[in-house]
Amino acid sequence: MTDLTGKHILITGGGTGVGREIALQLAAAGAAVTVTGRRQAPLDEVSAQHSAIQAISADVTDPASMADLVREAAKRQGPIDITIANAGAADSKPFNRMTTEDWTQALMINLTGVFNSFQATLPAMERSGWGRLISIASTAGLKGYAYVSAYCAAKHGVIGLTKSLALELATKGITVNAVCPGFTETPMLEKSIENIMKKTGMDQAAAIKALQATNPMGRFIQPEEIARTVLWLCDDNSGSITGQAISVSGGEV
Repeated sequence: MTDLTGKHILITGGGTGVGREIALQLAAAGAAVTVTGRRQAPLDEVSAQHSAIQAISADVTDPASMADLVREAAKRQGPIDITIANAGAADSKPFNRMTTEDWTQALMINLTGVFNSFQATLPAMERSGWGRLISIASTAGLKGYAYVSAYCAAKHGVIGLTKSLALELATKGITVNAVCPGFTETPMLEKSIENIMKKTGMDQAAAIKALQATNPMGRFIQPEEIARTVLWLCDDNSGSITGQAISVSGGEV
């Protein structure tokens, strides 16, 4: 059983969905956890679930906000040992209708947010000689999907960042990995289903079936499956696993 006692873990996008489940599982394993996001209310709800979870709002697209977050989190629970860059957002639009603003926003949240999260927390890991940098990417970082080209481009960028940074840090006791889920049963997925219904005229059951068909197991990934993968990557037993994009997708990729 993984024991994370003495480790301080930062989780971005920690108020809902996958981030929430990761926070609860890592706290249950003994870690001190800081959850962050732009909305304080859902963060406070997660914090109320476990005494080891602290909630501090921040914006992953703003380096200054992330620097302030890291300073405050360290005051409360010590230097950050593990960063889970989970914050993200997806919007569906045909490429020829995308604006520069759509493109920039997708990259800022899904790629630059990972960059800012890692940059803000890496120095403390380098000082201690141990750390884990983990991004929650997507199967969209491993393949293409129609109508979400900006999201796919951003997630492919996260995989490239993961592989490059892993090489830079390979001799420093710090591993860098990405977890790549397929369609996961979260509030973000609910929005995708609603979007399909709106744009295609499908009913809810048909929209769900269309998305589940991408998974060879014929089902959605569950947040706890992603959290258990993250838990393993946080463990000392995964110390030789770095630069990897681990697909949690029922065999989709």
